[in-house]
Amino acid sequence: MVNPDTAASQSSYNTPNAKTTIEVKSDDLPIHCPLPESSLWNSHPRVYIPVKENDGEAKCPYCGTMFKLL
Repeated sequence: MVNPDTAASQSSYNTPNAKTTIEVKSDDLPIHCPLPESSLWNSHPRVYIPVKENDGEAKCPYCGTMFKLL
């Protein structure tokens, strides 16, 4: 069941970790997961993703979202 005290106020946020692949530009680095536009109340702790050090792509160790450098 959805909590009525929090669900109504969360409508402007994206569902956390909804995408499995996110393309990022070098200007976006450093990047972290979850992204700023995600709701943090039901997501994992913030972790910085080492995209550049891993041949242009890296996965979030919590949710498995793939970050790819364009």
